[in-house]
Amino acid sequence: RIACICLPRFAMERYLRLTKSNDGPDDCPLALARDGAHGPVVHAVSRAAEVAGVQVGARVVDMQALCPTLLVVDADVDGDLQALGRLAFWARRWCPWSALDGEDGLVLETTGSDHLFGGEQGLLADIVARLGAQGLTAQVAIAPTWGSAWGFARFRPGTICMPDRQRADFSTLPIAALRLDEATLSVLRRLGLKSVGAVMDIPRLSLTRRFARAQIWANPLMRLDQAMGRAPEPINSVAEPARLRAAARLAEPVIDPGPHLPDLAASLCTLLDREGRGVRRLRLLAYRTDGEVAELWAKTSTASRSADHLVWLLSDKLEALNPGFGFDLLVLEAVVSEPIQTDQTQLGGQDTQAEVSALIDRLSARLGARAVTRPVLRESHIPERAEAWVAAIAPPPDDVDAPPPTAPRPARVLDRPEEI
Repeated sequence: RIACICLPRFAMERYLRLTKSNDGPDDCPLALARDGAHGPVVHAVSRAAEVAGVQVGARVVDMQALCPTLLVVDADVDGDLQALGRLAFWARRWCPWSALDGEDGLVLETTGSDHLFGGEQGLLADIVARLGAQGLTAQVAIAPTWGSAWGFARFRPGTICMPDRQRADFSTLPIAALRLDEATLSVLRRLGLKSVGAVMDIPRLSLTRRFARAQIWANPLMRLDQAMGRAPEPINSVAEPARLRAAARLAEPVIDPGPHLPDLAASLCTLLDREGRGVRRLRLLAYRTDGEVAELWAKTSTASRSADHLVWLLSDKLEALNPGFGFDLLVLEAVVSEPIQTDQTQLGGQDTQAEVSALIDRLSARLGARAVTRPVLRESHIPERAEAWVAAIAPPPDDVDAPPPTAPRPARVLDRPEEI
């Protein structure tokens, strides 16, 4: 049994959640843009922009002509994929195997796990409820194969397809449920094929001759065989990376976990040094005697495994913890880590780069991550978009820190070119 989760508004909902502006941008049309073949294209839209007629995939200039009040913001495609990857691991509360399904979905193998939720109907309800509690719009369906579950999730969400009804139910879906590219879909529509059932009725020999050398995403016969279970399509579930954490079980409950932080940080840094990694995002979990769990977060601008530095980042935040009747278990975890090389400090002096990184971490911890930023170069043919500002403690996306252009270029491109 395969469950597919479609998150059609994931990019926009993640942007609104990060900017904490769930109410503001809905009053005005908002669109996220990404680079396209002929200029920026719309990647995601808000509900107000959708009502105004803004379409995903269209050019930004065309949509701005259609909706002059449209607010356009650069999309964080790499960040969305990373967040979706973390969500795939989080989704393993419902099953042992999960994987990404494109840029807006997850696929789960729920065979044998539905009884833990009162059946597949209860499993679907729990998935929708838990994702909805995080502000995510989810469309879910369960079917015997990945291909059929993908189609049901996007065109008939909430479907629980049984094996004896798979062919009959799947044949009523539009041909877009076959996961084909747009060029292949256009060809099939010109031939008068509008549903999966119409493709099923065509003799296989005719389609084989037409799409014999097509890739899998452009071959309707291969996609149909995968959906019907005649061709294998296993789920490549990625193993979750090992957690780097240090724990301290206390003999008696304590009110102030501060005295135990140096030993925890030293143990964690020993693990990081053994793995050749440095922490970028740190979490302290304090378990209370009444079962409640308090947590503190800290970030670093560069990968670090200095115990004193990690203790300093958390020390100022300990007052925010509510001890209740005391803490009996403390866990210090490196949630995000990066490979780090052991560099020799300057002979006869101090490593000024390490001091600057420590200063950035302290300022960000005290003033907030968005208060301390740094400029980066962005690879773009438009001069105005060739630079950007990112949080100093955040890792830069893949398209920033590009090498500077070798030839002179203008600082700004005018809307109307002027002869010089």
